[in-house]
Amino acid sequence: MNAILAEPPISLEPAAVRAWTEGRTIYIELHDGRFVGFPADRFSRLAAATEQQLKQVEVEVNGFALRWEELDEDITVPGILAGRFELPPK
Repeated sequence: MNAILAEPPISLEPAAVRAWTEGRTIYIELHDGRFVGFPADRFSRLAAATEQQLKQVEVEVNGFALRWEELDEDITVPGILAGRFELPPK
């Protein structure tokens, strides 16, 4: 027997619907309506990036990752929310 879902299943994992930067802070909007921001300086490649490079953030992998192609940097959304940053706060 085949079942057809009227709506796609809701993900239990947090996923981003968009990402942007303001200065050296990266913000994400999650699928559940929450907004989260974190300093770029918590990751070594982002800390070394210019503000223009930081603005090139893309949401990838169905909202589960942020990608900076030019910097060759990927960060998972669940990792951000769990506070798994690469560098300590300044």
